[in-house]
Amino acid sequence: MQIKELTKAEEQVMQLLWQLKEAIVKDILERMPEPKPAYNTVSTVVRVLEGKGFIDHKAYGNSHVYFPLISEAQYKKFTFDKMMSSYFSNSYQSLVSFIANDKKLNLQQLDELSKLIEDLKNKKK
Repeated sequence: MQIKELTKAEEQVMQLLWQLKEAIVKDILERMPEPKPAYNTVSTVVRVLEGKGFIDHKAYGNSHVYFPLISEAQYKKFTFDKMMSSYFSNSYQSLVSFIANDKKLNLQQLDELSKLIEDLKNKKK
């Protein structure tokens, strides 16, 4: 199945479902920050997510318990790959350069990054 990009509201609901593992709409709504959206709004977002194939449900009488079909790791990889291709031409050098320059990493942070790279290189050997 091809993963699609989520809206901000859809991503917020998915973040909560990934934490909760499974939930009814009321559980999701209770975990949302103030000002909380209307119950019907959250219910609509949940139905859209189900239509997109991100979640499914189990029916217990009139209640529906929703659970993720796409893991957080799968969506994280999708969004990272999209960012890499859209903004960095799939160049990790461009990504690291952006992070180092834009976030104004200090010498200690750059050393930590270098050490991480060295550790990863040693694991590949």
